[in-house]
Amino acid sequence: MASSSHSTPPAGPAPGGPGDPGGPDSASGPDSFDGPARSGRVRLRRAAVMAVPAVAATAGLAILTAQGALGVQFAISGMPFTVTATELDGTGFAQFGGLDTMAEGSPNAGDTGGQVLVVTSVIKEATLTKLCQSVDLGGTNLVITAGGGARKVTASDLTTDSTELSGDAAFREMEIGNDAGTLDKAGPKGRGPIGVFSQQSDTVHIDDLRQTNYATTAGVFRLPGLRLRFSESGC
Repeated sequence: MASSSHSTPPAGPAPGGPGDPGGPDSASGPDSFDGPARSGRVRLRRAAVMAVPAVAATAGLAILTAQGALGVQFAISGMPFTVTATELDGTGFAQFGGLDTMAEGSPNAGDTGGQVLVVTSVIKEATLTKLCQSVDLGGTNLVITAGGGARKVTASDLTTDSTELSGDAAFREMEIGNDAGTLDKAGPKGRGPIGVFSQQSDTVHIDDLRQTNYATTAGVFRLPGLRLRFSESGC
């Protein structure tokens, strides 16, 4: 996991209007690209849906991603990494859609157009037990572990941009269907773009957490018992 700040730029233009990927003026708008193939891919990503429905239950957490704002301020590498924890406890939870972008010319872009749809999850204060993070480097895995002893991993303003998230989850004082621009339970960093579907809760607890992430940021990240190694297998 990396440490950085989180920001959310304004929501995109209204559907069908000037600058909208599917609108009449899209050919000259900010989403215009050279070549019909790339243009079509980017338009599909940005115009597929205008919200992020999220359904939570104690048996698991299922999320559908959609158009949102950039989840982080840096260009992502485009290499996904796995994060697991036996337990996650958080105070101040928010979740909404995001769109992460790779550096121009990234060899990891493939046919994505250099963009990845993600679910951005923000936790104001988080505690994790037996944290494991791994990234496949092609033939070997870089593995980082921490918080396996008496002391747990702690983080403030923890933000993750994920394409997959699973576990047994429980929320307290849950609100689903908020406008992401009005979220307040996770603090200023937990506020998304106006007009995007979102959810928030006072607390979150997840057992057997597993995420596929493209970015992680935190204001403060404490990793007791940190160990970094190369391994044939990941988390």
